[in-house]
Amino acid sequence: MIESKEQLQEWQSVLARVREQIGRVIVGQEEVVEQLLWCIFTGGHALLEGIPGLGKTMLVRTIADALDLEFSRIQFTPDLMPADITGTNVIQFGVRGETSYQFQQGPIFGNLVLADEINRATPKTQSALLEAMQEKTVTVGSETHRLPRPFFVLATQNPLENEGTYPLPEAQLDRFLLKIHVTYPTPEELKEIVRRTTSSEVFAAEKVASAAVLEEIREGAKDILVAEEVLDYAVRVLMLSHPTEAGAPQSVRQYVSFGSGPRGIQALITVGKIRALSAGRLHVSMGDIREVAFPVLRHRILLNFEGQATGVSTDAIIRDILAAADEGR
Repeated sequence: MIESKEQLQEWQSVLARVREQIGRVIVGQEEVVEQLLWCIFTGGHALLEGIPGLGKTMLVRTIADALDLEFSRIQFTPDLMPADITGTNVIQFGVRGETSYQFQQGPIFGNLVLADEINRATPKTQSALLEAMQEKTVTVGSETHRLPRPFFVLATQNPLENEGTYPLPEAQLDRFLLKIHVTYPTPEELKEIVRRTTSSEVFAAEKVASAAVLEEIREGAKDILVAEEVLDYAVRVLMLSHPTEAGAPQSVRQYVSFGSGPRGIQALITVGKIRALSAGRLHVSMGDIREVAFPVLRHRILLNFEGQATGVSTDAIIRDILAAADEGR
């Protein structure tokens, strides 16, 4: 709960210090870092998409260091089994030969779990994450085990390789709060990457927050105000993602099969509140909704065959949706 303007400024300062520590290790990628912080401070999961070598793993590990969270990594491969993620019951033998079962935790039992190249695992293995991401629990046999709090899944996938991959089903994609595009560095950023990675100096992030502070900010952000007109605008944006909606842009009617579900509007408002808090505001603006719309909606808009065949991007469609929503105000 936000009790004073000073408390809001303190939380804003925490976010700034976390950004600063990440910047000591990660070169550039300011937008990616900002969107990841939105996601983590709202308690959601993120899907990072980018070509290999852009530092996605290092970024996730650095965030864990700055927030003092237990980091766990799962390398997804076609032969990975669900028990390799969740854990399994192991037979224990007593001194008199009696047997019992003891649960041995899998790598999913961490605060910040990196699911590396998640689309390389089979659908059966991918589904092992569904309960963990939604319920924060793992069920093995007849027993349910609660995951540590806080708990986040940050998954990565390579957009260039399709051979030997299993695209995530829409039901699982929808459980990711944000889909974040990790872009290629600029020439200046490439030079700085070389300087940092080929010198003897070690760059590391210091702890500047804790799980308790993270939880405090997440709960406090719920008190950020949302005016009725801002909520109406967010609803309008969501509805315009559906091709059957009156006033939907031509690109939506031509290239979209299904628009965003209800989780989309929840994400727009929840992430909008954290963005407002990080800017030191006690209210969500329409600008917040416009800024968060891209990572919130890009994986929730399902393209039809024509859209996939022509290679139209969901970001271009979201721009059309926002333009139509602004015209309708």
